[in-house]
Amino acid sequence: MLADPVVCGAGFTCHHNALRGDTCALLLATGVEGARVGQDRFVLECVLNLSEGRRGRVVAELAAAAGDDLLDVHSDPDHNRSVLTLVGTEAPRAVTRAAIDRLDLRTHHGVHPRIGVVDVVPFVPLTGSTMADAVQARDEFANWIATELGVPAFLYGPERSLPDIRRGAFTTLRPDRGPSAPHPTAGAVAVGARPVLVAWNLWLAQSDLTTARVIAADLRGPDVRALGLQVGDAVQVSMNLIDPLRTGPAEVYDRVADRAPIARAELVGLLTDDVLRSVPPERWEQLDLGPDRTVEARLARR
Repeated sequence: MLADPVVCGAGFTCHHNALRGDTCALLLATGVEGARVGQDRFVLECVLNLSEGRRGRVVAELAAAAGDDLLDVHSDPDHNRSVLTLVGTEAPRAVTRAAIDRLDLRTHHGVHPRIGVVDVVPFVPLTGSTMADAVQARDEFANWIATELGVPAFLYGPERSLPDIRRGAFTTLRPDRGPSAPHPTAGAVAVGARPVLVAWNLWLAQSDLTTARVIAADLRGPDVRALGLQVGDAVQVSMNLIDPLRTGPAEVYDRVADRAPIARAELVGLLTDDVLRSVPPERWEQLDLGPDRTVEARLARR
């Protein structure tokens, strides 16, 4: 159930939802700052995960750093994590700088694993852009945060996966940019380049963590990353659908429903229009999807 909406500095309505999931989206359109997307421009999506989801006023202040380039905010207090959807080349850095000034990883507690206050920043090629563009954006952001803010950055994408960083950061893996040790308050950041994915959760009707973990283990594969998590009094199967056009929400929902009753589905952040159109419209409500939840729809509002 959505809490009261917060109107951010960009004039968008941002929902702080006590039962929502953990992942966010940040859109970055290259070119002249603040210009609308046109045929001569390319768009990169960048999913920026902030390690703060409980203090709504703080999240709103950090989102306001994006100004008119804010498209969406998604927060979860149990994960203690927020997702900001932005557009433009300066907004991601403005939000990151504000977050590092305001947040302290030493006092952070939440269900979701994290290595930093600005935890994950993957760049994703969309309209007119390529994976090479995403890699360039990734590298430039990593160089900036390491050089200007002193935060170590781990790279993922062609070289390795985000789970590889989760397992090996500061143990078997050294940062690719910046100091060799975590920033004292900001920790580190994982900066990536990857194809489109869908961050999506299924809440089980019964609070049985063992069942959620078994289901998550069975789902894991090339197209699906999954964790079974205790979130407050409930449990969820928290997922990234890595290739949603091949293995999409409808198929995964049915696989989970064969194993356990489902209370509800939850889209985390946004999805692309082609992924939405690959799902039968009569199932959109069941799967927590809709035309207003797409990247393209949010861009069209600007």
